[in-house]
Amino acid sequence: MLNLVLTSLNALSLNVLRRTTKPLMGSLLVGATLCSNVLQAEPITLEQTVAVQHVTELTISADGKYTAFIRNRPRNPYTEDDGSSYRELFMIQDKGQEIPFVTSDVRVGNLKFSPDSSQLYFVSKRGKDKFAGLYRIAVNGGEASQVLSHGNNIASYDISQDGRHLAFIAKPAEPKTKEQLTKKGFKAEVYEEESELTQLWLADLTASELKPEVIAIEGNVLSLSFAPDNKHLLIRTAPTALIDDDYMASQYQVVNLAGETVQQFATAGKLDKAVFSPDGSKIALIGSEDIHDPSAGRLLLADLKSGQVTDILPDYMGHVQDLAWRSNTELEYVGHVGTEAEVGRINLRNMKRSDVVKAGNGIVTTLAIASNSQHARVLLNKAGHPAEVYAMTKRGALNRLTNSNPWLADISMPKQETVRHKARDGLELQGILVYPLNYVKGQQYPVVMVVHGGPEAHISNGWLDRYASPVKLMASEGYIQFFPNYRGSTGRGVEFSKLGQNDYAGKEFDDLVDAKKHLVDIGLADASKVGITGGSYGGYASAWAATKQTEHFAASVMFVGISNNLSKFGTTDIANEMHLVHARSYPWQKWQWYLERSPIYHAEQAKTPILIMHGKEDTRVHPSQSLELYRYLKTHGKVPVRLVLYPGEGHGNQKAAAQLDYGMRLIRWMDHFLKQGKTELPAHQLMHSDKIKQAKGSEEDKTSAERKDAA
Repeated sequence: MLNLVLTSLNALSLNVLRRTTKPLMGSLLVGATLCSNVLQAEPITLEQTVAVQHVTELTISADGKYTAFIRNRPRNPYTEDDGSSYRELFMIQDKGQEIPFVTSDVRVGNLKFSPDSSQLYFVSKRGKDKFAGLYRIAVNGGEASQVLSHGNNIASYDISQDGRHLAFIAKPAEPKTKEQLTKKGFKAEVYEEESELTQLWLADLTASELKPEVIAIEGNVLSLSFAPDNKHLLIRTAPTALIDDDYMASQYQVVNLAGETVQQFATAGKLDKAVFSPDGSKIALIGSEDIHDPSAGRLLLADLKSGQVTDILPDYMGHVQDLAWRSNTELEYVGHVGTEAEVGRINLRNMKRSDVVKAGNGIVTTLAIASNSQHARVLLNKAGHPAEVYAMTKRGALNRLTNSNPWLADISMPKQETVRHKARDGLELQGILVYPLNYVKGQQYPVVMVVHGGPEAHISNGWLDRYASPVKLMASEGYIQFFPNYRGSTGRGVEFSKLGQNDYAGKEFDDLVDAKKHLVDIGLADASKVGITGGSYGGYASAWAATKQTEHFAASVMFVGISNNLSKFGTTDIANEMHLVHARSYPWQKWQWYLERSPIYHAEQAKTPILIMHGKEDTRVHPSQSLELYRYLKTHGKVPVRLVLYPGEGHGNQKAAAQLDYGMRLIRWMDHFLKQGKTELPAHQLMHSDKIKQAKGSEEDKTSAERKDAA
């Protein structure tokens, strides 16, 4: 059967298959470091790329003795049923030993230690649970027990420092009549108006039976945390449950346990994390410069008594990613600056800033500091490994504590570096360049430009391997890859992040052409073999490159991208954000401008083969955006175009099978049109059925061998 399928596909499809058939190197998981001294490093496969595990969450106990973290473990798409990745719970004791706590096929999250550091709380849906409930487990091990089951999923929670109260946020319990109505066929949906608000609930942990009571709060509650006095809560609320209000209209306020507002904080624009100082007199938060700031990245300090909010890092030429209190007078933060990351400390007595971890030591994303000790932990990734837990001393020394993928020690690692160049108007730009594995100076290579979304995002010089950008695999296949931080990216201050506003697809996408020109001018790129890909706003760039800028790009892969700015405004769930931090106008104010800044307007001139992929359940960029561009190009009939839709996926593929399928199609498209120089469409089939049969046969052979050994 395999031979029959192979003959029905072209050789290029076989080449893609071969990239995915190497085993996941399970035999190397033990003693990989020793093996790496003997075995020659080899290229990574696509299956390995989507199977990479990484740490997604961590917390540290108040006494600093225990660190808990969540490790994300993707499913094997050929041996396991479809579904989201597993999220396993591990503990690191004070001696550095990593211990599995809640593992196997589980999904755990929202970790918090009890105030006395004896228990670890988490949210999970286990056994026969209908909804995600609150659990706890002793730090010295044992079985986890359920603390609370609510009539809906518990979104987040906190425990007062005296251990008496539990506060959590959740939607009201689902009415029993809902299931009955659905069975009878009454399933009409009233768009947006049926969105239920998330409520604030309070329970007495000292009671013999937990009976949570709702605290009346106006609006949708998005986050909560107890004040050190145990009598107040810091909450973030938005007027409605719509994502647009979460982005653009939320506010922080302090309420007492009866729900009465004690203090409100006047902020504008997007908000992120907020934390009480140890004495409860101040609140540090990540906010925005103004309502038009594309991303929350300013470090703000709010006084609880007066309500005054101050930017304590004015004109910071970076983006604040996380924060934590070291003491009442010392505040530490993670900052992303350009393509690197730093950890800084601010002395609030004199407002002087000092370096804790200087830029260039890895991409720190998360910071956790023990409240009653000097211990701290960070999540950090580098070009050679995804996010792992590191210990950080008060002076900034880093010590790696986890190794989620020991087999990476035996994988060939391409050279990766920051590249600086100038746009045509003289603006300095940055990006990350990944060289081919066997790079030869003076030789030109095919290039794949990977454009980030947002545009209020940025690419750091860390772990870049994803299903949509299989960096190490493509480097082994002889590609140069370039990740541009075009104008409008974060990481270089608010002013830089606003440079693309009111200029859809203008200078921001001219920056991409200028990046290509730079790579050609320095002798790296073959000008006739440059492809482009990206998701969301990066998908918009990929569509623009295939239409308006078609003469510059030989192949394009557009993912969850924008093709029509007029219809996009009417089908997205972030129309208000589009107006305030992107277009700075409404479509009815300049119809023609919105149309001309849309790829469909330039479809007739398209010469670039484009593969369009989209999640069918996407609410951010509706799949109709991809359908529109496909139909325009298909009807015009002068350029190869293909549309692939992923049922059950939204604004990005979350499940391993969909990720693997996406990666295979991406690579095949670039190989076909960049390397092979073909002009017709490649085959659309992929060989998943045969891979499943092969995996099943291997499993049966293994079972049979085990039975013989047992006999």
